[in-house]
Amino acid sequence: MAHKWNYQPITPEQEEISQRLAKELGISPILGKLLVERGITNPQEAKKFFRPQLPDLHDPFLMKDMDIAVERLNKAMGKKERIMVYGDYDVDGTTSVSLVYKFIQQFYSNIDYYIPDRYNEGYGVSRKGVDYAFETGVKLIIVLDCGIKAVTEITYAKEKGIDFIICDHHVPDEILPPATAILNAKRIDNTYPYEHLAGCGVGFKFMQAFAMSNGIDFHNLIPLLDLVAVSIASDIVPIMGENRILAYHGLKQLNSNPSVGMKAIIDVCGLKDKEITVSDIVFKIGPRINASGRIQNGKEAVDLLIEKDLSIALEKASQINQYNETRKDLDKSMTEEANQIVGNLEGLSERRSIVLYNEDWHKGVIGIVASRLTEVYYRPAVVLTRTDNMATGSARSVSGFDVYKAVEYCRDLLENFGGHTYAAGLSMKVENVPEFIKRFEEYVSQNILPEQTSSVIKIDAEIDFKDISPKFFSDLKKFNPFGPENTKPIFCTHNVYDYGTSKVVGRDQEHIKLELVDNKSNNVMNGIAFGQSSHVRFIKTRRSFDICYTVEENTHKRGEVQLQIEDIKPD
Repeated sequence: MAHKWNYQPITPEQEEISQRLAKELGISPILGKLLVERGITNPQEAKKFFRPQLPDLHDPFLMKDMDIAVERLNKAMGKKERIMVYGDYDVDGTTSVSLVYKFIQQFYSNIDYYIPDRYNEGYGVSRKGVDYAFETGVKLIIVLDCGIKAVTEITYAKEKGIDFIICDHHVPDEILPPATAILNAKRIDNTYPYEHLAGCGVGFKFMQAFAMSNGIDFHNLIPLLDLVAVSIASDIVPIMGENRILAYHGLKQLNSNPSVGMKAIIDVCGLKDKEITVSDIVFKIGPRINASGRIQNGKEAVDLLIEKDLSIALEKASQINQYNETRKDLDKSMTEEANQIVGNLEGLSERRSIVLYNEDWHKGVIGIVASRLTEVYYRPAVVLTRTDNMATGSARSVSGFDVYKAVEYCRDLLENFGGHTYAAGLSMKVENVPEFIKRFEEYVSQNILPEQTSSVIKIDAEIDFKDISPKFFSDLKKFNPFGPENTKPIFCTHNVYDYGTSKVVGRDQEHIKLELVDNKSNNVMNGIAFGQSSHVRFIKTRRSFDICYTVEENTHKRGEVQLQIEDIKPD
């Protein structure tokens, strides 16, 4: 597939700042440029970026309704009321519920948790969940990673004498539910300085405020940060600002002293004794936690994440690992079917979106299939299946395009919807699907930019192999953890040659293991180009070519640098 390389130039003023910053910090000017691109312009900001500190977290009481939420929780505990912690069935929801339940349970025993069933109840607060709470004597529900649109359900709960505290990060409607407190930095009347927390992050801030109000030392919250890091990485929220502090210290916790449940997941992922990164969470830990809600019930993920006995946790992790294998099989077969349908669509080249409906598809995997379609076709995608008399589905987006707004544009056709920039969930009457396809395409085609519909690789800097010194690599590692708004830098080097030892590798000979030189140094650089074996014939001619890549640590030779090659262009 042909990728367009998009170079990221900086202004002369930014260039001057980056040079000065590099000199003051004693780092390469290339890394100075990367800092400036991230909005960092002085050494103090750079030091905070390289070494995020927990004391720099915002005061949780800056969040609107936080004082009310803490007061209501304290009152519930004082009156010995039964409390339920309720959350979504995905990674962010299950980690949120685990965090809040684990922390409160240390001080209070009359507490339960609840995850709705994806198939019987659907997303968010359900009447069934409210009825269960009422039957078990619950007076207060703390709902996490959902609830911001549950006006009807929370009104119903209120009639039954149940109060709600909402901890959510999804975009609210104009009408908010009648909850006692609503903690959501995306509220129109928001007072909190950072609006990109994941649901688990909002739960963490609530527990931080609860701890402050009860004289509980902040140190008691640190063991929960592994859950926050997993939610931040899995929910694909920006890893800058407060999220960077939480992710940085959460990864530290995950690597040094993970909870028993997390330890068991790490074990089944084959990550034991390895340094866990954001990408390990995204591709290994997160999908396993998610598989529980996709294939069975998300409650099993919470059962595992709060488990205190390692042998029991390992059994539960093994079961969740099995769900993940089932999920992979479903994902593969449904993606193949979806690709066949797309291949037969009339006028595909003119379309700016893809919407597919198949009433036999598995509801638990449609979000993954939508993601696969956006990756292959570079268009926002919606995948729908049938649940009873409703078409329910998931929307996913391409870089820079707000799919939530596209779904919202069709709101008069929908029974329910929610989400954020890159992902949304929706449901509608089956008869509305054809009109939805038309209207969704109308919005996307009018609002998407041409560069958002093709494969673009953003090049952060053009460098030579001589620039990749041990100090350069050591300083580059300080940019971790990587994620949205702080993506792993992609470098480009022109006119490189095969050293004579490059070869195809892999079970199906689909990858290239490279040894490369450029004409500006004697450095021989090792590289790996996944799925790019079609280039090997040209490489072997000893003619020059251009590469773009990320700089990684060679997992087989610790301390040695390896280039992970994103794309190869013959010169």
